[in-house]
Amino acid sequence: MHDPKLQELLDREAIRDCIYRYCRGIDRAEEAALRNSYWPDATDCHGAYDGSAEGFIQMALAVFATGPRNVHHVTNVLITFQEPSVAIVESYFIAFQRSKGGDGALRQVMLSGRYCDRFEKRNGEWRVAARVVVYDWMDEQEPPPQSDEERFGPRRPIGAPFPQDTVYALLEAQG
Repeated sequence: MHDPKLQELLDREAIRDCIYRYCRGIDRAEEAALRNSYWPDATDCHGAYDGSAEGFIQMALAVFATGPRNVHHVTNVLITFQEPSVAIVESYFIAFQRSKGGDGALRQVMLSGRYCDRFEKRNGEWRVAARVVVYDWMDEQEPPPQSDEERFGPRRPIGAPFPQDTVYALLEAQG
């Protein structure tokens, strides 16, 4: 017997997992997690970038090569099903980003906004089909002059990109 309420709960959790997977991908520079968050034909309007999700991923990979530090927090995930395989999802985010600009200078910014997504379920899997990032707050900050090692002091381990981050050792051990 098929319980539609149970299926809706399972679908909601799968959508949230996809949003969290995207955040891990962007924060840990994990290409596979990013790719598994979008359908291959997805679109992304992400600030200065507006085009295919593939193009956004390629842009993110280029940024990853500069050794940025990103932290994304997602809250208030509101999911509205338009049909069993389509959902409109609004997810609030706060992002802390530090990276080198085109001129080589270190920049740091705190952003807040919303991912306004159209999710589609294909072959039993939910992913982003279309994303528009809406910005509600931006605060440019002075980057700290010290290295991460100096700032964090004895607080270890420090977050790292894929595959050096602690979470990947844990996942591999569970393999």
